Amino acid sequence: MFSIYRIADANFNRAREGLRVVEELARFALNDAFLAGKLKSIRHQLRLIQQEWPGGVEKFMSGRDSQTDVGFYSRAEKEFERLNFLELSLANFKRAQEAMRVLEEYAKFISTGSEFKKIRFELYDLEKEMTLKLVELKANELYNVDYTLYVIVQEKFTGGRDLVEVAESAIAGGATVIQLRDKESSDSKLLEKGLELRRLTRFKDIPLIINDRVDIALAVDADGVHLGQDDLPVSTARKLLGPGKIIGLSVFSLEQARQARRQGADYIGVGPVFDTRTKEDAARPVGLELLRRVSREIDLPWVAIGGINMSNVSEVIETGAKGVAVVSAVVSAPDVRAAASYLREEIIKTRSFQ
Repeated sequence: MFSIYRIADANFNRAREGLRVVEELARFALNDAFLAGKLKSIRHQLRLIQQEWPGGVEKFMSGRDSQTDVGFYSRAEKEFERLNFLELSLANFKRAQEAMRVLEEYAKFISTGSEFKKIRFELYDLEKEMTLKLVELKANELYNVDYTLYVIVQEKFTGGRDLVEVAESAIAGGATVIQLRDKESSDSKLLEKGLELRRLTRFKDIPLIINDRVDIALAVDADGVHLGQDDLPVSTARKLLGPGKIIGLSVFSLEQARQARRQGADYIGVGPVFDTRTKEDAARPVGLELLRRVSREIDLPWVAIGGINMSNVSEVIETGAKGVAVVSAVVSAPDVRAAASYLREEIIKTRSFQ
């Protein structure tokens, strides 16, 4: 009978720990008092049920032996990494639900176990509610992205410096979005770079966008993808990525900007504004006049891109651009942090006079 108590003890603990994790998400990420209260109530209910078992807490304690638990070393590597709040929530709901199923079966040696079945089905409903709210939260974040200084990191322009270190310096200087652009690397190498940048940008709370590659964006759980006119349609990318991801689209005419809005793009990149050598297949420069026309008509967030540097960033911002996207002006600079800082300061100063 002590083995049953040991199994039950582990699963009471597992359930309450999982519930506490999702309760904190409901409380602090969603600010949802009702959902947090329901989860807290179930935690307390489990504590009371455990206390009412024959022998009470003392019998559970006498059977506990964490040092000899062979299950401790069998955890998968994935358990030590969570990519986002939604994944964290789903994993811990599953943890609590599975514990309820175990308790439901082993409690039959003690009582009916019917209370655990009821809790398990209640957790299925709460899991659905929590998931929908977390997806909505992520979708709402799309409208609060700061596009002021959108830095595109591309290894061929870093001068041999480590890509992640360059991105970190750009963020330290004021970059508000990081995009990974890589046309040369193998898929495995691109995935490796994406995962490294994802860890950095998540720690720094900066959006990460992947250029062109929807599959890589999904694999690293990037915040979104940036597409060109010849890439997947926005509607197809949305089906693959889901509602909680950012989709940007490059445009070089007013009509393309209108189409991007109709297609459901979250932001657009307008350009190239000036001559640029960072993109071999770049279109002819569109000039500042197109930026002014886009600013007057298009209500999507948009950034100007192409040949923008310290000498012309102010006149670009004066057209009404929400921000600028740059490559060499930052990642090729001898001092990446200083270059990003200067551009950011010039943008903010120019805005203050508008």
